[in-house]
Amino acid sequence: MAESPDGSAPLPPARPLDAIDQDILQMLQADGRASIRSVAERVHVSRANAYARINRLVEDGVIRGFGARVNHERAGHGTSAYITLKIVQNTWRTVREHLRQLPGASHIALVGGDFDVLLLVHTPDNRALRELVLTRLQAIPEVLSTRTLLVFEEEDLEPQG
Repeated sequence: MAESPDGSAPLPPARPLDAIDQDILQMLQADGRASIRSVAERVHVSRANAYARINRLVEDGVIRGFGARVNHERAGHGTSAYITLKIVQNTWRTVREHLRQLPGASHIALVGGDFDVLLLVHTPDNRALRELVLTRLQAIPEVLSTRTLLVFEEEDLEPQG
């Protein structure tokens, strides 16, 4: 069984998704606030069927949650950066727990290649980014080195629909 994103409990085996499930996912990605009624109408099923399908997608861990897409600059976090980390072998889980605690961390990935971890952060300004990298990240004992890639411009890709 796969582990839940927070590592708390195993998820049930994934069930195959049909075309209606895919349409529901696409619709909710575009508008997470869509009503059950509008989802049902759009995918041509009853409200009870749409409700049951959405609940199943949540229970199966396909839908991890509902949230808002934030313009980080307008929200006071005008500096974004990708930070690559080289870490001590077999310390991923420990490092991940440290990274989850960082202010402004928005995406963490264990990757293969020239570095081990890719971290996306949003900070108020360059001074806060500097503090995060030089004081917080480099103080983690399992972090061997970092490289910071400053983001000049970014765009979240919206689902096609």
